[in-house]
This record gives sequence, C-alpha cells and structure tokens, in this order.
Amino acid sequence: MEEPKLSINAVKVLERRYLLKNLKGEIIETPAQLFRRVAKAVAAVDRKYGVSDAEVADTEEQFYRLMFNLEFLPNTPTLMNAGTDIGQLSACFVLPVEDSIPGIFNAVKNMALIHKSGGGTGFSFSHLRPRGDIVKTTEGMASGPISFMRVFDVSTDVIKQGGKRRGANMGILHITHPDVIDFIKAKLHEGFLTNFNISVAVTDEFINAVKNDGTLKLVNPRTKKVVNEVKARGVWNLIVEMAWKTGDPGMIFIDEVNRHNPTPHVGKIEATNPCGEQPLLPYESCNLGSINLAKMVKDNQIDWEKLRRTIRLAVHFLDNTIDANKYPLPQIKKLTHANRKIGLGVMGFADLLLQLGIPYDSEGALAVGEEIMQFVEQEGHKASITIAEERGSFPNFKGSVWEQKGYKAMRNATVTTVAPTGTISVIAGCSSGIEPLFAIAFIRNVMEGTQLLEVNQYFEKAAKERGFYSEELMKKVSQHGSIKDFQEIPDDVKRVFVTAHDIAPEWHVRMQAVFQKYTDNAVSKTVNLPNNASIKNVEDIFWLAYELKCKGITVYRYGSKSEQVLYIGTMELNKTAPKIVKADSEYAGGCPTPYCPWS
Repeated sequence: MEEPKLSINAVKVLERRYLLKNLKGEIIETPAQLFRRVAKAVAAVDRKYGVSDAEVADTEEQFYRLMFNLEFLPNTPTLMNAGTDIGQLSACFVLPVEDSIPGIFNAVKNMALIHKSGGGTGFSFSHLRPRGDIVKTTEGMASGPISFMRVFDVSTDVIKQGGKRRGANMGILHITHPDVIDFIKAKLHEGFLTNFNISVAVTDEFINAVKNDGTLKLVNPRTKKVVNEVKARGVWNLIVEMAWKTGDPGMIFIDEVNRHNPTPHVGKIEATNPCGEQPLLPYESCNLGSINLAKMVKDNQIDWEKLRRTIRLAVHFLDNTIDANKYPLPQIKKLTHANRKIGLGVMGFADLLLQLGIPYDSEGALAVGEEIMQFVEQEGHKASITIAEERGSFPNFKGSVWEQKGYKAMRNATVTTVAPTGTISVIAGCSSGIEPLFAIAFIRNVMEGTQLLEVNQYFEKAAKERGFYSEELMKKVSQHGSIKDFQEIPDDVKRVFVTAHDIAPEWHVRMQAVFQKYTDNAVSKTVNLPNNASIKNVEDIFWLAYELKCKGITVYRYGSKSEQVLYIGTMELNKTAPKIVKADSEYAGGCPTPYCPWS
C-alpha cells in the first residue's frame, strides 16, 4: 500500500500515539492504514441516510485522500479511536460542576471517563460557594472552588487519556466570584493545577468599571448576595501581573461569547474546552478538524477552488463524526446530537504566508487571513445548509439564532473554529493553527520523554536558492530561533521569515481578531512575548483583544514556566544538544502554551 509522505517527526508521533498496537505493544498498522480506518468508519455513517454502498465507497475514498494528502486532519481522538472499540471521536467537552459534594464528584467521575477516551474538559467553577461559606449539612465551612480544583487536577494526573496522552482541563471562574483573587493567583506557585489552563470570565460591566475607576461587586453564588466590593482596577492589574508572571490566567470575554451563542434558548455558555477555542454548553461536545493551508497554494497563489472542495468535504466528514461517535455519557450524546456543533478550522497559515512571500506582521497578512477565513466560513455554512436540506437541520434549530436570521435550514449550530492544532500539525508537516513561526528552528516537547528539533523547510529552501545555506548556519539558527540579527542572511528574507518573538504583540491580537470575525466559535491564539516583555505589554494586549471583539486572550512570556512546549536552542533539561533533523519535509510553528500539543 502506498504510504503518505511524512516527516521523521510525524512518523515518531504517529508511532508513539496514533497507530494501533497489539497487546504486546507492537504496532499493527501503517499511517495509510490509519487514514483508511478513519475514512471507513466516518464514511459508513452515510448508510444511515439511505446512501448506496457505491456512494459510501466513493466518499470513503475522498475522505481517505483528504487525510492521506495531509490536506485536512480531524482532531486527535478521531484519528486515535475511529474504527476501534473505544470509538470516542470528540476532543472538546464542557461539564457542569454543581454546588454539592455529589455534584462535584460526579463531575470528577465524568471527567475521568472523558479523559480516558481521549477528550479534554472545560469547567466553570463559578457556581461553587466561596471559601469560608457555611455548609448547613455539617455546620462546617466550605473550602471553595480552588481547593476542589485540586481534586480534578490530581484525578487528571492519574488518568492517561486512552493510554496515549495526559488529560487537559480549562478552569473558569466568573469575575464576580468572591474567591476570584485567589483564583487569579492560583498559578503563582509552580506545580499547582498543572493539568489546568485557567481563565477569568470577565464581563462588559467589569471592563467598564476598570475604565471608569469603578468597583467590582463580589457575589456569593449560593445566596446571590453581594459580600464584598473591591476596586475593579486592582483586580484588572492583578490579572495582568499574574499573566505576565505565569502565563495564567487568560481572559474569556464571556458577554462577547454569549452574544454569539447560536442557541441561547437552550442555555448560557459559561466555559470552553482546554485551549479556549470552543465555547460549549454544559454536557456538550464538539468535533474539530483543520484544513492545511500550506497545501492550498498553487503557482504562488491561493488555490480557491481546491480550498472550496476541501471545505465542503471536511464539513461532510465532521458532520458524520457526530453520528459515528461513541459518547462517554448519555447527556453528552443527547445535547451534542441536538446542536450538532462542528469546528472546521485551519492550520499551516504561516506556511501559506511564507509561500506567498508575505510577512506575518503586515497589513497584507491580515488581509489574506481575513479573506481566507471569510471564505472558509461562507463555504462551510453553504455545505452545512446543503446537508441540512438532505438530512435535516440540527434539532434545536427552531428558536436558534440561525432561524432568527431567516435561514431555512442549517445542519450544524456552529461550523467554524480555529484550534491550536498541536500534534495534528506535526503529522501534517505544517505550522500550528494561525500562529506565526515560533522559530526558524526549535525544540518541541511532544510527549513525555520525546523531544523533537525542527527546522523550517521553506527557510532551508530559500537559503539554498539564494546561496547562503550551510550546515554551520543551520546549527547557528537552531540556537537562536530568530534570524533577525544574522548579517549573512539577506534583509528581504529576514523580513518574510519573522518569528513569534520578532513580531510586535499587537500583530498577534490583530490576526486573532480578523480570524474571529469569521469564526462561529472562537480562535485559539497565543500572544507570544519575549522574556523581557513588560507588564504594560500584557495590559495593552488585553485591552486590544477586548476592543477588537476577540472572545478570549492568552499571553505567554517566553521562559515564564520552567516547563513549556517549545524551546529555542538546547534545553537545560537535556544537556546534550539534539541532533538537527534534515528539513526535507520539516516545518516550524506552534504555540507554547501547556496544552497546545494536546489538540
């Protein structure tokens, strides 16, 4: 059987995590067989809708070719579990946490089931009574949401997802919760809540109070009474400072999220998946998949027709996964089928810009990003409508925003999401999500005990074509990541091959905003900052993100955690410099937040 053209790093990742193994731990399938297994399981759903065997076989082949050619890949659980006994295909889940011991530990149990099957979980802990509040049943004092988050964190530690990857969580607390100050400072002690990304759900009212030097009322969620009033500016400053120090918390602009909630008649959104790009209702899940934009370039131009075909096929694929899925909980199956949310996004955006010769931090790049995502959303919606006309709209369509806007049919409550695409971009050999290059060469912590050094293929190609390539230069670049100070490299090359740390922070936020403009769900984008970035830099980023109508924002100052996903140069943890891998099909890209490789 013909095998796909994969990088050395992609093969390593597939062997470690994705390819099926027998009871002895021996690999029993090839990458091509993996793609065939997934295509077969997902295409088989068509039979449920009266499609002939011949048409199912044709669709299977189209799905297979889409993945084989690395033009589109679904989220990790689909690749791991489709066509297997586990059969759980979703990456993103949100679970409710009720204010009672049974409710809390039921959520812990449900989280464990989801992690075991390969999914990641998000929680709002905003309904839990604050620390020191009364517990009538025992006449004792409540320990508060942060102490209970530790239970979730430790449980995550001991559950390895599907035996293949660690669990990941998003913990969210509403800005008005009495314990919000402690929550904001929770990551100050490194090693605490290591399996959580945390974000504060901030409201328009809070933002306005910060602007007007007003106060923030803290409300006990049990009694609904105001228990304290603090200066809003002080809380804002603390969020900014902690984000600068530790990378946490991020901010979720919860009012903006709910302004775009497609099913407000079903419920209010309070939480997201672990990387923040998928707002979901309690007990809801979503299947994600990403188009590799690096494969959508022909003769130095975007191949719009190929992109259109890929979008249509990808929407069909993702909608089928909802029916093919084996859900870990009946409540999740019920709500997921009722809303049929999918999240089609992109990866390889930085690679596309390199092929077009456009610097990431330029008006030209913003224009390309906006044009591409508008196209993905428009064509994705058209595909969803077409499927709805054949198979019916999502059951909660009546009363939804889609019906209010005058749509006659829509298969999926949401269609588009921009995810971080950590390990699936390794498999595809492209840059992660819509991130700029993290470095021209860097070390990636992919899994426990596995470190991969990657050199950008487009840079090596340019270096050879322009005559400045040498092994010595590649090694030198691998120690610096950026090439901005290399005198031996032409200025025009340096201008195009900018890295995440070369780019002024506002370009990161502006890029997130243009993609968010045409994304139903949200956009995962890390604003990477150099180690010497100031607290004022972080504050400016947060303000800009809010003003540009992003749904959330995350910053990461290089080196602010002792462990991170991507490194430039030699790691302290590994005294021997990794061998440089030839960049025949290598790439560089990514976002160094703790859980990007999880997606």
